[in-house]
Amino acid sequence: MDINEIIQQRIAKLEALKEKKVPLYPASVPDHEAIGQTLACFEEGKKVALCGRIMANRSHGKVNFMDIRDTTGKIQLYVKRDVVGQEKAALIEQLDIADIISVQGELFKTHSGEFTVKVLDFIILAKALRPLPEKWHGLKDVELRYRQRYLDLLSSEDVKKVFLLRAKIIRAIRNFLDAKGFLEVETPMMHDIAGGAAGRPFKTFHNEYTMDLYLRIAPELYLKRLLVGGLDRVYEINRSFRNEGVSTRHNPEFTMLEVYQAYADYEDMINLTQELICHVAVEVLGKMELTYQGKTIVLKAPWSRQSFAGLVKNKFGIEPSDDPVKMLEKLQAKGFARDKNRLSRSQINKIIEDTLEEGLQVDPVFITDYFTSLCPLAKTSKDNPLISERFELYVAGMEIANAYSELNDPLEQRKRFEEEIRELNTEEQKNVDDDYLLALEHGMPPAGGLGIGIDRLVMLFTDQSSIRDVILFPLLRKQEQVKE
Repeated sequence: MDINEIIQQRIAKLEALKEKKVPLYPASVPDHEAIGQTLACFEEGKKVALCGRIMANRSHGKVNFMDIRDTTGKIQLYVKRDVVGQEKAALIEQLDIADIISVQGELFKTHSGEFTVKVLDFIILAKALRPLPEKWHGLKDVELRYRQRYLDLLSSEDVKKVFLLRAKIIRAIRNFLDAKGFLEVETPMMHDIAGGAAGRPFKTFHNEYTMDLYLRIAPELYLKRLLVGGLDRVYEINRSFRNEGVSTRHNPEFTMLEVYQAYADYEDMINLTQELICHVAVEVLGKMELTYQGKTIVLKAPWSRQSFAGLVKNKFGIEPSDDPVKMLEKLQAKGFARDKNRLSRSQINKIIEDTLEEGLQVDPVFITDYFTSLCPLAKTSKDNPLISERFELYVAGMEIANAYSELNDPLEQRKRFEEEIRELNTEEQKNVDDDYLLALEHGMPPAGGLGIGIDRLVMLFTDQSSIRDVILFPLLRKQEQVKE
């Protein structure tokens, strides 16, 4: 039977229910408890009320055995026509797998020991006009899995576990930071100047104010304004946007944690990062090890460090004093960026980092000693003005975190902004953020700042190779574009 025939059959059942004046799609739901709670506190003879989706329906003469499921668990129903009464018994034939019902009954165990509800009454909460994925083996079409995530969640317990674990990770992060006196805040998602990180923004327009706006690349500059305002420890779990490529590690819309602490530096951020991720591991996994793509990752601190300056000198011959032209020449001499005539510092940095990722260890490693020329918002090292106080954290060759001692000198920050703008291509031009500089001129305390990619962290903790598998609704091409 094809899908259209199935749909027509279900519509016919729906119409039959309407003819019998059966209430459908009610606005309110009877009081009930979660299935998981019922299973955890199971007591034979206890009266219960439950709601859930029908996952199986097996008819044995005048008895139907059904399975219903909610987020917390699944339980078997024993529906005997003589018990529910003639009127409700007639409705059983109109039920299909995927329909959502509410039941009242009492608990008992079958001869095989299965926890079961003897149904005394039931009502239909929603009629499903389409069937669930065939035989509960899950959706095989990867594109369809992302496009119809609701079916993916219904048909695969493993997929659901990923997103339940994601929620636990975020909750553990919040609890950790709250306990350390950090204040969770919210900052604007629409900016009049695209700033706070390198990246191409999404552009929009505000009709009332007749002004161009940009979806934020990062919340950094607004969070540091709060340091100026006397909020010494702040964090935001934020949605950010970059109008750039899509890959297994990049989605145009993504989730970041950004943390800022006054009177701290990047060494404090190294300690905070280690402590935070280890805390999350213990909270959600119960251990300090995880397996990612067949490799065991040991999280026990302290984590090792490698010098960015040393790595790029050994691999490319690039020195911290090199300007973008010389960096590009050296990259091309090593067989990289052959077709490029001009690149900004951030584009060159992207090529370098992508290449270095391939040779990094599996266990966590802090990459330090970044060139000052590649870090416009970071303080320089006390020992070498060409090196910044910045690190990036890599785990399994994937960048997870970025942090630095925040530059709080307004005159130096303006100089860096202006240098950065001069190097941009015409289509990437942007303005200096004078409002942020105005804030710095009022005095920002020394501070450490940290950004952690939540999506990538979840990839690690759930052993997923693609960022799309940890985002409920990743951005996809229009369906008609896929078919072309």
